[in-house]
Amino acid sequence: MDNTGFSSKRLIPVQICYAEPENQVLLDIEVPENTRLVDAILQSGITEKLPHAPKEGEVGIFGKKRPLDTPLKAHDRIEIYRPLKIEPQEARRLRVRQPTGN
Repeated sequence: MDNTGFSSKRLIPVQICYAEPENQVLLDIEVPENTRLVDAILQSGITEKLPHAPKEGEVGIFGKKRPLDTPLKAHDRIEIYRPLKIEPQEARRLRVRQPTGN
């Protein structure tokens, strides 16, 4: 243990990602090896930087949904997913109905 009372663990780099239609945020942070996904998100401070980002919901690593207690590995890209405003199938239907401008 170090003098803070925590066991010394190797720090690993991870990236926290959140995207909106007009904006994306990529935060590179270092966390102790085997940190849980949820703890890395909290440590990143992304919820304070982007108050409109979802506080709960789905998250993943490299495009695959993962539970919040997933231990992280070096260079993981943590993705915070936002709810869809419209289902993809409905969006396609709406695009087909729009005039093409000919």
